[in-house]
Amino acid sequence: QVQLVESGGGLVQAGDSLRLSCAASGRTFSSYAMGWFRQAPGKEREFVAAISRSGSITYYTDSVKGRFTISRDNAKNTVSLQMNSLKPEDTAVYYCAVRYRDTATRRVADFGSWGQGTQVTVSS
Repeated sequence: QVQLVESGGGLVQAGDSLRLSCAASGRTFSSYAMGWFRQAPGKEREFVAAISRSGSITYYTDSVKGRFTISRDNAKNTVSLQMNSLKPEDTAVYYCAVRYRDTATRRVADFGSWGQGTQVTVSS
């Protein structure tokens, strides 16, 4: 199992930027696809972004395309989510997750291990 710890959340104003990081330990991080998901109060967990094992393929939900960028550093066992032009509707707990396959997907059910989450709050 891969253990995941997110960091970088906080309270920002609309239009600001944040960078979330996820540190992984355990089994071979570079063998697996990674993803970021979020969950707002009263809503289901939803896909935000995913990246393949090599980092060559990325996916984004439509609402964050052009604003968020997912990246990974396999040498450091980290995956990051750069979030620019934040909006109040981006407010949620953000989770890092690992898929125990090399290809990325958008489905929550395809990811096997999860971090504890980090809160992102965007005020208007």
